[in-house]
Amino acid sequence: MDKPQVDMESKLPEDLEKAPARGLKRALSSRQVQMIAIGGTIGTGLFLGTGKSLAMAGPASMLIAYAIVGASVYLTMLALGEMSTLYPIAGSFNVYATRFWDPAIGFALQWNYWFNDAVSVASDLTAAQLILAYWTDFPSWIVSLIFLAFLLAVNLIHVRAYGELEYWLSLLKVLTIIMFIIVGIVTNCGVNPEHTYRGFDYWHLPGAPFVNGIGGFASVFVTAAFAYGGTESITITSGELKTPSQTPKIIRSFFWRIMLFYILSILIVGINVPYTTPGLNDKNAKTSPFTLVFQDAGWSVAASFMNAVVLTSVLSAGNHALYAGTRLLQSLAEQGQAPKFFERTMPNGIPLYSTLATSVISLLCFGSSFIGAGQLWTWLQNIVGVSNQISWIIIGITSYRFGRGWRLQGRSPSDLPFNAKIWPVGPLVVAGFNIFIVLIQGWSSFKGGFQAIDFVSYYVEIPVFFLMFAAWKLVKRTKATPYEDMDFDSGRWVQEEEEKPQGTGYLARLKRAFFWFI
Repeated sequence: MDKPQVDMESKLPEDLEKAPARGLKRALSSRQVQMIAIGGTIGTGLFLGTGKSLAMAGPASMLIAYAIVGASVYLTMLALGEMSTLYPIAGSFNVYATRFWDPAIGFALQWNYWFNDAVSVASDLTAAQLILAYWTDFPSWIVSLIFLAFLLAVNLIHVRAYGELEYWLSLLKVLTIIMFIIVGIVTNCGVNPEHTYRGFDYWHLPGAPFVNGIGGFASVFVTAAFAYGGTESITITSGELKTPSQTPKIIRSFFWRIMLFYILSILIVGINVPYTTPGLNDKNAKTSPFTLVFQDAGWSVAASFMNAVVLTSVLSAGNHALYAGTRLLQSLAEQGQAPKFFERTMPNGIPLYSTLATSVISLLCFGSSFIGAGQLWTWLQNIVGVSNQISWIIIGITSYRFGRGWRLQGRSPSDLPFNAKIWPVGPLVVAGFNIFIVLIQGWSSFKGGFQAIDFVSYYVEIPVFFLMFAAWKLVKRTKATPYEDMDFDSGRWVQEEEEKPQGTGYLARLKRAFFWFI
């Protein structure tokens, strides 16, 4: 089947005229992009956040909530896939909202997501302090300073350096999770200090498996949103992907990775770690439930090994967030929504000032010296989680408008390079579900007396987003794009050369199966 042949050099509408991120290098392979997507999700939200979720909600509530959020994220990626395959542009989040909804929405969304990534770096550096405290009492601020310098160095060298580091760190996490699942199953079946088959015994403890009822269940969603944040990175990296036609394949394979890396891992945690385990919900806890499963298997070095893997996951997630935030800020500058100097790149294609500006927000991690690393990490996690949910809401509504405009102009869904076949239900479910969750998940800030700072961490993103939207709308007098006026032709991707045929031999098939799995 022929691909759409629309020239990328054709005149773009004003909102896209500067969107392709001049100066960036298309140097990422499909292998690296897939690992970027996985590396952006497997981090502290899974390794550390599950302990808090287990203690507050119990094993069943945690499993169900993560599965629901995972399904919502998958729908979000399918919706984005339709647009990102048709218009593969770096920094594409606000470009789609600007083009198919309202420039003011695109402006607020891009700044929201940039702040999300910048705060994520601070969150990961704070988590590193907690993790290293397992081994040493080394001053926490020095720990964060060292890791921040390392992340800056990687992101300022070349995009290939970022891609290769992210690939290998993500591969380490994938292999560790596979080993964790095997160890967890074996431990549950009798290889434990009691030499007994446990099954779902811990699900029958008093109060389990649904701890704290509806309130406990609702509390998991913001942690799950924090954990899944970053999966949309495919759309950011699409501008640097050598072959954008591979985007649908990457998105579809994501579903099975979610099932393996998240749902199965969380199930293993829930059947091997009692929700009553001391320290799971301690704001200064240093032990991941993943570590507890290894310890229970009787491995003398399991705790240190798992802690080291959690530390690499923090570096990987921080690396991913700094990279993504840098590209988003550069895209803002190129569209006239941020100071122009943020779009400048070095000879190696790295946007220097955008990288430095994004890293400045990460200095929040040094606040742990005054309020404690555990407390600070909880607040930062809430802010990032809600920011992710707001982004998903906007993506859902934008996707709905994109699909409606496409059809109202007499175009067929089969003409799309990638037709996810979820419109209109999928985008509406994504938007409606996340709106509901954003409004109810902050219940815990009222439990046992009003907790002002907790409340702010849950809801501060909402007024900030609307203020950004209102300010840009008033200044620029923007209007929502009517469906009949949507431009679906300018800037469409055109395949520049025939894709290389895939090998059919045994080794070629084995290699494809391996890379599909990881």
